[in-house]
Amino acid sequence: MKTPRMALAALVVCAALSACGGQGAGDGTPASSPSGGSPMTDATSTGPTDPTAAVPPPSTPTKTPQGPSRPPGPGAATLTGTVEAGVEPGCRLLDGHQLIGGPADVLAPGTKVTVTGQAKPDMMTTCQQGIPFVVESARRG
Repeated sequence: MKTPRMALAALVVCAALSACGGQGAGDGTPASSPSGGSPMTDATSTGPTDPTAAVPPPSTPTKTPQGPSRPPGPGAATLTGTVEAGVEPGCRLLDGHQLIGGPADVLAPGTKVTVTGQAKPDMMTTCQQGIPFVVESARRG
């Protein structure tokens, strides 16, 4: 006799809870939010849902002149050495840094170069080696 009463009580609780998630006045308006905030609707958002999606990607120069480089920006560093190929295709390393961006013809593996840019240790990449270094300018040398 106890089991049917428990089943009936559980059924009543489930029915009551499912009624709470229904529409407000029955006229198609959304029910008010239990937290007092705005109710969720099916309307599409005009803004990005991911806060990081609004941040534009860092710009990468397409061509760097072979002459004198431009002065480094704030927080910039200069690296000099020979570019090495990384373990992943398309990855280039210089002095323990993974080179991000810059002219591919100047930053070819085996080329002695001087690059100016900024180290971005928190940047995620697929190369799995070296500290990411966003190249602002590069020249052979």
